[in-house]
Amino acid sequence: MQQNIPIPEFGSSKKQSKKIALFNLGFRPFFLGASIFSIASLSLWMAIYALGFGFNLENIRPSQWHAHEMLYGYAFAVIAGFLLTAVKNWTGIQTLHGKPLLALFMLWVAARLMMLISPSLMMWAGLFDVAFNLCLVIAVAMPIVQIKQWRQLGVLAKIAILTFGNIAFYAGALGWWANGAQVSITVGLFLTISMILVISRRVLPMFIERGVQEQVTLRQFKWLDISIMLLLVGLILNELAIQSSSIGILIGLLLFLANGFRLFNWHTKSIWKVSLLWSLYCGLWLINLGFLFTSLSYLTNSVSMIFAIHLLSIGGVGLITVAMMARVSLGHTGRNIHQPPRVVTYAFGLLIAGAILRSIFPILAGEYYLYWVVFSYVCWVLAFAMFVAKYYPILIKPRIDGMFG
Repeated sequence: MQQNIPIPEFGSSKKQSKKIALFNLGFRPFFLGASIFSIASLSLWMAIYALGFGFNLENIRPSQWHAHEMLYGYAFAVIAGFLLTAVKNWTGIQTLHGKPLLALFMLWVAARLMMLISPSLMMWAGLFDVAFNLCLVIAVAMPIVQIKQWRQLGVLAKIAILTFGNIAFYAGALGWWANGAQVSITVGLFLTISMILVISRRVLPMFIERGVQEQVTLRQFKWLDISIMLLLVGLILNELAIQSSSIGILIGLLLFLANGFRLFNWHTKSIWKVSLLWSLYCGLWLINLGFLFTSLSYLTNSVSMIFAIHLLSIGGVGLITVAMMARVSLGHTGRNIHQPPRVVTYAFGLLIAGAILRSIFPILAGEYYLYWVVFSYVCWVLAFAMFVAKYYPILIKPRIDGMFG
């Protein structure tokens, strides 16, 4: 059920020669592109939601377009950058770089631009987007299959399922499948959360043990890891097909308790001194709070499922992806991962604030709902603007140690 997924910190021994290194390794263009795109896409959504900007879609709601672009546009790009970088470390085989990486990146860019420019280009956006997904699957699969590292097939399976989820969205948007967009969003959100939990299970305990000052050994329980994954599968099936309130209440609560117990065992007070640790830890707790809110959404009208979704997406996907991008970008450019730029600490804080403003403040003061949504948007944009401003030169320039990557 779990895969051994280390996060590589340093690259190969091949010497760096070019002054611009944007397409030397997958994390560079996709981390930068995803971050810039998230600002543009979310800004358009705020213009639609808060200002009434016209964005007519025939078969789907603008909110479904927004959810799709944040999951399959932003999050999928971060996953692509992560996997193209990590697979090189897992297998020892160079993944896409140079012109092939540029071509893959341009497929993603083309799909995003068409979705931003005009709904009439939905068919073309879908063709480019699905082509990007399929090419990514092939690019990740080839090194894994070449050295028969079958334990990584679980990662490939998740990417393949996300690809089918993306196809479902375009089937809905083009009028071919009435419920396709909603199925796509449900699969995209919870499968992305599943990938985050799997990767976090493998790397965060190691990060904590190596990143804090005192000697610490964190407790792990295989039965707990398997239980969390099975419960998450049950939650997805209930949301997609069964739609039972009783099952939703039970699974949401069990996920909250099981994941909370795991996070309790991962805690040591020294993580609060290291921003690249507490950010990941807080992101996982916001995911866990999202599980609790999922359960509560079936019990009370005051807790909407939309609040659970934004705890999972802003607090979970948003915060954790930025924290991982900040760490991976330092390690793979030859920099010290234990000395991140100070500005990312503020970015982490803004994303936590954004999740709380979007999901908890509306419960406390619902009459100001629109204000909480706008304030949350401002937090997201400021956080990603800080990340882009600080990491843009890191991502486009060669490694500081002269190596290739």
